[in-house]
Amino acid sequence: MTENSRAAVATAAARAGARVAAEGFRDGLAVETKDDETDVVTAADREAQSRVIETIREMFPDDTVVGEEEDSPKTVPETGDAWVVDPIDGTNNFVRDIEEFATAVAAVTDGSPAAAAVFLPAHGDAYVADGTTATRNDESISVSTVSDPELACVVPTVWWPQNRRDEYAQACGAIVRRFADLRRFGSAQAALARLAAGSVEGVVTNVDCNPWDTVAGVHLVRVAGGRVTNLAGEPWRVGDRGLVASNGAVHDEVLAAAREIDSVASAETPPITES
Repeated sequence: MTENSRAAVATAAARAGARVAAEGFRDGLAVETKDDETDVVTAADREAQSRVIETIREMFPDDTVVGEEEDSPKTVPETGDAWVVDPIDGTNNFVRDIEEFATAVAAVTDGSPAAAAVFLPAHGDAYVADGTTATRNDESISVSTVSDPELACVVPTVWWPQNRRDEYAQACGAIVRRFADLRRFGSAQAALARLAAGSVEGVVTNVDCNPWDTVAGVHLVRVAGGRVTNLAGEPWRVGDRGLVASNGAVHDEVLAAAREIDSVASAETPPITES
C-alpha cells in the first residue's frame, strides 16, 4: 500500500471515530476514571476506538493497532507497519462540554509516522497528512512564517499532575516571558494540528508523551513544514521524553522554554496523558 492509501484509511478511520465522539458529545454520558481522578474515560471513548480499529482492520487486518483504551497494545513496534489511535484526545474537555477534542489516527512504518488524520468533530475540521502534503478540510496548510518570538503564540501541552505543578507554573512563565501569548487547548493532538495550520507557533512539554497523544500531530506538523524535536534538540521519535514542536523559525526559543520547564522537574517523571 502507498502512503496515499494509508492516509486514506487513516482519514476514514478518524472520521468513523469522530462520528461516534460527535454523537456522544453533550449527551450526558457517564464518566469513569482510570489511573487517577483526572484521567477520565467514557463509553464514547471505547466505542470510538472500536469503530476506528474496525475501519483499519478492513484494509490492514494484520497490522498492530496501538490505542489508548481497553487492552490495545500500548507500545509502537520498532519494525513493520502499525497504527496509533486516540479515539478522543481531550476527554476532560469532552466531558465538560468543551468543543476542543480530537480523534487521531496515525499510520506508522518502522516506528516513524507515514500518514495521519486528526479530526476535530465539534469544529468540523479534518486535518490530514500523507508523506508530502498536509491539509485541513482538503485545503493545503502550512506552519506560520512568524520569526519574531514577541509575535509568537505557544501552547503548553500534555498534563502536569498535582505533584509536578512547579513544572506547570514554570511552563507558563517560560512561555509568557519569551513569547507574545500562551494558549492551552487541553488536547495535544488539537494543539499540534493548529500548529500545522499556522494558528500557533509552538507546542511544548517536558514530560513523557504517550504515542496516541502525539504521533499523528507530529506528522502533521512536519509535513506542514514545521520542526519537532526532543529536549536535546534531536528529531523527536516515539519514546523520547518531552516534545518541542514549532514552525521552525522560533524553534530555538521554544526549545529554550522546554529546557527551562525541565529545570524544575522532579526525579520522578511518569508518563502523563492528556485525557
